[in-house]
Amino acid sequence: MTPESVMQVGQEAIKTILYVAGPMLGLSLVVGLMVSAFQAMTQINEMTLTFLPKIITMFIVLLFMFPWMLQILVGFMTGVWGQIPEMAQ
Repeated sequence: MTPESVMQVGQEAIKTILYVAGPMLGLSLVVGLMVSAFQAMTQINEMTLTFLPKIITMFIVLLFMFPWMLQILVGFMTGVWGQIPEMAQ
């Protein structure tokens, strides 16, 4: 196994992580900013107010995007498993 192949697998793993986690993290960021703006406008300083909308948003994104996320993860793992004989040599 060459250092180039290790780097290639590592790069693909990082890309896969970003593809899978990106939608949930991005929408959670947007919802968090909206809740923070709402709290600043109304001067409500409740720390637990930010958690519930973020959790609900992440659940909804996971509910709708899970088939796509699963397809990305299965594709990555199929590629890694397919490269095992080449890596063993």
